[in-house]
Amino acid sequence: MNYFTISHPATNSFTEKKSEFIGYIAPVKTNDEAIDFINKVKAQHRKARHNVYAYILREDNISRYSDDGEPQGTAGVPILEVLQKRRLTDVCLVVTRYFGGILLGGSGLLRAYSHAATIACDAAHIMNMQLCHHLIIEIDYNLYGKINYILPDFNIITINSTFTDMVTLEILVISENLDALKKELTEVTNGSVNITDKGELFEDFSSVITNF
Repeated sequence: MNYFTISHPATNSFTEKKSEFIGYIAPVKTNDEAIDFINKVKAQHRKARHNVYAYILREDNISRYSDDGEPQGTAGVPILEVLQKRRLTDVCLVVTRYFGGILLGGSGLLRAYSHAATIACDAAHIMNMQLCHHLIIEIDYNLYGKINYILPDFNIITINSTFTDMVTLEILVISENLDALKKELTEVTNGSVNITDKGELFEDFSSVITNF
């Protein structure tokens, strides 16, 4: 179980037939946060002809968009479709348009807003948020080499390593790999490993899992 979102706000822009399109994307968790972000962009660009937006939230499975005065289906929908194709959630994307005096037509607008959304997404750091378990592993020093050798096979994230009278490893492991990891740890240590499960959470595994 996973979802994709972004870590920080990002922006990018381009010009099409003298119209400037500026894409802004930001992480948001709630409907109120999305509206606040939209209003901030609008306040920054009060003289712009259009501030089109779309956002998708995990909370209540919300997805909304607005054409903000552009012909229906030519602006908000293509932005929303870019987010959906990227499988992004908990994000809000606003595209500001400064009209350059040349009409783009329906298909031209659709392409322009889609491109503005795409380059804004490209500018953002996308996170692969995986449901995982927070484990504390305690072992004797003579077993550390074996444990350290097998852990990378399970796409874990190491939070901390402490070396006192025993070796204590604090790691995150994707939930679907939990049982297999516990079994392997038990086997290679002949049952002498102590594993404490601190519970489930979502964490970014984009630096660990690269095939997405």
